[in-house]
Amino acid sequence: MNLEGRLIANRYEIIENVGNGGMATVYRAKDHILNRFVAVKILKDEFTTDDEFIKRFRSEAQAVASLNHPNIVGVYDVGNEGNLYYIVMELIQGKTLKEVISLEGKLSWKWSVNVAIQIASALETAHKNNIVHRDIKPHNIIITEEGIAKVTDFGIAKAVSNSTITAFGTTIGSVHYFSPEHARGGFTDAKSDLYSLGVVMYEMLTGKVPFDADTPVSIALMHMQQQATQPIVLNPTIPSSVNKIVIKAMQKDANLRYQSASEMLKDLNMSLKNPDGNFVFMKDMEGDFPTQKIPTMYDEEISKENPEKKGQNKKKESFIKKHKVLSFTIGAFLLFFLTLGITYGGLKLTQVKEVELPNLAGLTKEEAKKKVEDAKLVWVELEPQFSPEIPEGSIISQDPSYMENFKVKEKSEVKVVISKGQDLTIVPKVVGKTKEEAITALQEANLLYEVVEETSKTVEEGYVISQETEANKQVNAGETIKIHVSIGTGIEQVDVPNVLGKTEAEAKRLLTDAKLKVEVLYEENKSNETGKVLKQSIESGKTVDVETTVVITVNKIIETKTATITIDLKSITGGYKEPADTNTVGEIKKTAKVVIKVDGKSISEDPSVDKNKTIKQQVTGTGSVLIEIEITDEKGTTKRTHTLDLTKETAYTFQ
Repeated sequence: MNLEGRLIANRYEIIENVGNGGMATVYRAKDHILNRFVAVKILKDEFTTDDEFIKRFRSEAQAVASLNHPNIVGVYDVGNEGNLYYIVMELIQGKTLKEVISLEGKLSWKWSVNVAIQIASALETAHKNNIVHRDIKPHNIIITEEGIAKVTDFGIAKAVSNSTITAFGTTIGSVHYFSPEHARGGFTDAKSDLYSLGVVMYEMLTGKVPFDADTPVSIALMHMQQQATQPIVLNPTIPSSVNKIVIKAMQKDANLRYQSASEMLKDLNMSLKNPDGNFVFMKDMEGDFPTQKIPTMYDEEISKENPEKKGQNKKKESFIKKHKVLSFTIGAFLLFFLTLGITYGGLKLTQVKEVELPNLAGLTKEEAKKKVEDAKLVWVELEPQFSPEIPEGSIISQDPSYMENFKVKEKSEVKVVISKGQDLTIVPKVVGKTKEEAITALQEANLLYEVVEETSKTVEEGYVISQETEANKQVNAGETIKIHVSIGTGIEQVDVPNVLGKTEAEAKRLLTDAKLKVEVLYEENKSNETGKVLKQSIESGKTVDVETTVVITVNKIIETKTATITIDLKSITGGYKEPADTNTVGEIKKTAKVVIKVDGKSISEDPSVDKNKTIKQQVTGTGSVLIEIEITDEKGTTKRTHTLDLTKETAYTFQ
């Protein structure tokens, strides 16, 4: 059914299909009343034909809508139009945890614990409101673009499991994450969610589910009967406390698991502070019930042989007739205990004996094998490994790992890793490599690794900045090499806007609004409009740190202007008068030589100018120019200068 473009409830406009699940199809939609985008989950047709399911589905969805938690996808509305049943939910941008694991494989233990804390926090709120999820799996956990975990599909599995939906032959939930009681079709509660969370943690830490097989039935049986390989065996970087948290959450017996999400949250938070601490409390298996003697009501043979007993029996019969209700109640209780005793006796006959798991730490292979076989357990050797601390032939690790008073079924497998002793290797140079390349190089050199993330202004994100053990150094195989990997500058980054062709004021505003600094240069380009930006030092669209300086070059065309200079020769030289004594005429000159220079270049030169004359000269230029005049007569040479500002002065007089 194509619903794109349809308006539901005269409010939700279906825009596009964004996902399909076993129960529903999810659409991105526009809520026209609140003017926001939402996710609308449309139930598939086979889930809408059962009235009991629909009733429970509505009830559960309404209950979940009352939950308000940052790690729970919000439910806004639930309803139907004819046979179209829908839930309106918060629209989350991100990937499912399953997609993250598929892309990246096993995740770092700290990141895994942080995600588990968020999921457990969501479950804590739901469980306190009497809502059990029943389908916790990575597919139902969305990781937002900000790294926040959001749990979705609360309560829907309960609606399904309590209805007659089984007629469709459909199994709700993924069997890979089922608790043993869920797998066998028994009662599920909050502790079932915690088992599933343990499986999710297992997959995050190892990149694999604990149990896998060709058929769902085989996987379900494994959940009920088999012990999973401990995650620390598949990923030795996992701290012991985190390993124990997963083991405890995945106990077959619900009474041995965490009893509440709050209890599990406490250990998860503690594991971040004290990764190798011994704070995870593991309960012992419950002791056997004592054998009880169940009395019978009548003993016909004795009463026949003994008249006194026969009389007592008649009194009992009389009492029973007078007190029928009381007698019935007593009989029912006796029958119950008799049945319980018979049932328990049968269980005891078929129950597999449990033995205490031996501690193999520090033992040689021969010593450890004898301990395992003496405990009537099965010895299994895994691939041996080099170890700088454990001598050759001694035990590095065991699975299940040893915990005080921890019991396992007789004939269970105990898997051991035996040390090959020390092996020398050369530390490769990983500085400058990508994180993935560095890890591969270290693993190929039989070395473990620890990644430290830090900011860097010089090294690109995802590349190794430094290594704490120098390259080409000879070390023991199995040692941990700490590498520092760049996560970028750690400074907010912004995109540089395009300011070409903008006015100087517009360019400054755009760059400042983008949290960038501005420096202005000027140049003249007569082919472009004056006052507009010709260049920017960082091209538009490039991502840079905030407060980066962008240099803009603004076109500034300088106008040419003309001014008039006046030279009053009479005032400067004293002028010329005819002498009274004609004998002195030859000594007094009537004229003078006048030279005019602009910025050191002569623009006018006249060797004979009447001293009583006033000279006017036009000067053309831009900005400021230096005007020099030289007047030479019989008295010598007189010089005058003036800096003429053509942007302000239109005339100047030398006198």
